[in-house]
Amino acid sequence: MDAFRISGGFPLSGEVRVNGAKNAALPQMAASLLTDRPVTLHEAPRLSDLDNMARLLGELGVETRWSDASTDQANRGGTLHLCAIDETKSHARYDIVRTMRASICVLGPLLARRGEARVSMPGGCVIGDRPIDLHLRGLRALGAEITLDAGDIVARAPKTATGERRLRGARVFMGGAFGSTVLGTANLMSAATLARGETVIECAACEPEIADLAALLKTMGARITGAGAPRIIIEGVDSLTGVDHTVIPDRIEAGTLLAAIGATNGDAVLRNCPYDAMAGQIDRFEEAGLQVELSGPAPDMLRASVRVRRRTGAITPARITTQPHPGFPTDVQAQAMAMLALGKGISVVTEKIFPERFLHVAELSRMGASLFRQGPTVVVNGVDHLVGAPVMASDIRASAGLVVAGLAAKGETTVRRVYHLDRGYESLERCLRAMGARIERIRGEAVVDDLAEPAARAATMVGDAIKSEHVGAGAI
Repeated sequence: MDAFRISGGFPLSGEVRVNGAKNAALPQMAASLLTDRPVTLHEAPRLSDLDNMARLLGELGVETRWSDASTDQANRGGTLHLCAIDETKSHARYDIVRTMRASICVLGPLLARRGEARVSMPGGCVIGDRPIDLHLRGLRALGAEITLDAGDIVARAPKTATGERRLRGARVFMGGAFGSTVLGTANLMSAATLARGETVIECAACEPEIADLAALLKTMGARITGAGAPRIIIEGVDSLTGVDHTVIPDRIEAGTLLAAIGATNGDAVLRNCPYDAMAGQIDRFEEAGLQVELSGPAPDMLRASVRVRRRTGAITPARITTQPHPGFPTDVQAQAMAMLALGKGISVVTEKIFPERFLHVAELSRMGASLFRQGPTVVVNGVDHLVGAPVMASDIRASAGLVVAGLAAKGETTVRRVYHLDRGYESLERCLRAMGARIERIRGEAVVDDLAEPAARAATMVGDAIKSEHVGAGAI
């Protein structure tokens, strides 16, 4: 397994370009199942999650290939070409689905276009319970017959008078215990594009990735209004065509870079930054003492140039509560906590989306952070500095939080298991080096694991993060 070795204490500076959004690209890849015409995605990030989705789509008869991928940090990403050439396949097997929960977003397109689907149930998740009941409820409302067989979701669209299987429009409420579901909204919206009649999705997810998926589907010929708002209306059509689409920039990557610049007392410019989709983040980062301002004219506020630096000499205390968009995203919580650990005073971070998403707390504490956890809230008592240490990544965003901490810490930090990070960030070390960070990737065979046996270490980390009420500075 690869690791990052980081020599901290160097302010980030210069200029870097934000990559395309993983959470937008994955359901857009799945949308290639809705047509037999070519689907082309520009500025798609080169990530292991996209590679796994491409493998899954390959088993479902979709031919995929990359072009124009660049090794130049200033122009990361590439162009992804997809085309369904065999529409007789409809089984998404566990071997691939288990690698990422986003695989579930093939269910709606398969059912809508091919009339039936067999998709393995996604497995568990270290950041908490992430049920798919809302996905199934929505598809049942469109007339699908859904059963479970040997761990697979088996779904069939109802038959029409002519004998074809086709979903039918309906009014669907998609609210859940923690708000709306992003992938569930994407699944249902995609499925409804080929349903008979009108579908109304109430309590739809408002994330910009949903609006971007709707933009792609509309270019393919879908009739969709309201995407990006709590009510989406879809008028079904008989067929969809191909599309040439540019993926929106990644607001989570941008937020990670904001935290890294702030934690290191840097001064840098983010190009291709989705400024217009980051109001919740910018508000909280500015509360913490950062200055986030447009750098030059911005004809497209989703692709702006933004200068980031500290407004004051130190990180100031802030209160952060994660919420659905346009609130502060759960996917930036760990990175923000790493930055606030260096604040002058007490900050409070409350997790409203995934209340158990605190596996990074124990590892940040190994680096000298002073953190007190009580249920879904962590009180952050700022310290003068963090200290480099060997730490273990547990999920995509926790990994990014540990990298942010390592960039600011005194001494050397080794972040192990960065395969988690590679699922959500394309060559993050290359991006950070372009801003002056001292960070290198150590290939698996060169990593000397001086921690406990991995499974035991992971179990200890989970126990510390979930059961402990107080994790003080330096605690293990």
